[in-house]
Amino acid sequence: MLAAIAMTPSAPVLIPELAGAAAAEVAGFRDAAVAAAAALPQFWIALGVGTTDAVIGPECRGTYAGYGVDVPVALSPEADSVVTALPLCALFAGWLRGRANPSAAVQVRVYAAAHDAEAALGLGRALRQEIDASDVPTGVLVVADGATTLTPPAPGGYDPDSGPSQTALDDALSAGDAEALAGLSDRISGRVAYQVLAGLAEPGPSAAREFARGAPYGVGYYVGTWTP
Repeated sequence: MLAAIAMTPSAPVLIPELAGAAAAEVAGFRDAAVAAAAALPQFWIALGVGTTDAVIGPECRGTYAGYGVDVPVALSPEADSVVTALPLCALFAGWLRGRANPSAAVQVRVYAAAHDAEAALGLGRALRQEIDASDVPTGVLVVADGATTLTPPAPGGYDPDSGPSQTALDDALSAGDAEALAGLSDRISGRVAYQVLAGLAEPGPSAAREFARGAPYGVGYYVGTWTP
């Protein structure tokens, strides 16, 4: 049973121990992400983008050590003691769980960035069928960034055409427009995760709420919730 949907960025700079001098600048996005995730029930399925498809279970534990500081995260209170290498979307989902609802459990679905729109939509529809077949109230957390080329100092460099693509993403999420998500540009780094969301939520949510949007350091961030 699908109970709630939340969307957050994945950027390591949102982790206070990793942010350094930027901690205050991104505090609003961090607080918004915690507030959005607090709307989710006790079981989450987090959606993110990686090199290959993968399912990561609630038993997993990881660390941000690869990003410069050993900030431990876990995907459930009962996670194994052994630390494993986790993709960024799983690390952020685990960190967010610890702040928003420490008693929750998270399963992470990683989708390959190479999926085209039709494949991503199909994966979302299949996931919705899986969720609807369960009696467990399930929250979906989309952990993905927008364009990474919005300003000259951005990690992907500067692409002047990425601004309209980011605006289209932000507006679609704010309006609950699943159809618009299906047509996202490849300039959006989290495109596949957002298109899986579109397939999962089609024809669209009953309500959408925007918590925050912006582009600190030239990367598009959006935080919000959808009500199924």
